Amino acid sequence: MNIPVTKDNVIMRILYIFPHPDDESFGPSTAMSVQRRQEHEVFLLTLTRGEATKQRHKYGYSPEEMGDVRYKEMQNVAKVLDLNGLTVLNLPDSGLKEVDPRIIEKAIIEHFEAVRPEVVVTYPVHGISGFHDHLVTHAVVKRVYLELKERTDYLRRLAFYTVTEEQAAGFELFNLKGSKPVEIDCVYEVEEIDLEKANLGLDCYVTYRNTIDKSGIRDFIKGKAHFEIFQEDFDPPLKDLCVSLQ
Repeated sequence: MNIPVTKDNVIMRILYIFPHPDDESFGPSTAMSVQRRQEHEVFLLTLTRGEATKQRHKYGYSPEEMGDVRYKEMQNVAKVLDLNGLTVLNLPDSGLKEVDPRIIEKAIIEHFEAVRPEVVVTYPVHGISGFHDHLVTHAVVKRVYLELKERTDYLRRLAFYTVTEEQAAGFELFNLKGSKPVEIDCVYEVEEIDLEKANLGLDCYVTYRNTIDKSGIRDFIKGKAHFEIFQEDFDPPLKDLCVSLQ
């Protein structure tokens, strides 16, 4: 069921940028499902192929083989979520902190220019997990967004997918960081159809299934999806990233 587009909610292009395969499925996929039902165009750029995961040892895969497998899994996720576009780069998984940031910037700039998104989404400054690949991605995406916003006419909003402090405290497998209530500017209400899509997306990561099951992420993503919005404050929070654009 598609959600009617209101006069304040015209069709937008939304670009999600994350460092690893499955980052999109560990939370933001529910909002992506809502956005596709609203008929927005949703694109995903992943900076690495996720080849460094320790799961590869279980299957006897080399890093290259693991990257190939995870890329195929991501293609299945893109179909499940009905994404308008998926691009997976081959920057070093777990090694972004050692990459010249200008190389990452160039790749992201090229993708911005190809997709021309109005709304860009990435990790918040704390990266949720605090993993350095997440922190590098936040910093580089923000830098590129600000540079291009000064010289293009399409970029209108930068948002950060996040979790609340309460959610972070309740997650047992990893030590997560959450955003304070005052920092949260948009909250999506998630319906059963969106949760179903998110769970089907998680199912696509066959090589990561044990970790997914142990993590409790399926319960974690129920309910609502939270976002910070860069240099904008909304109280009460918006219910949609594509409204009230400056």
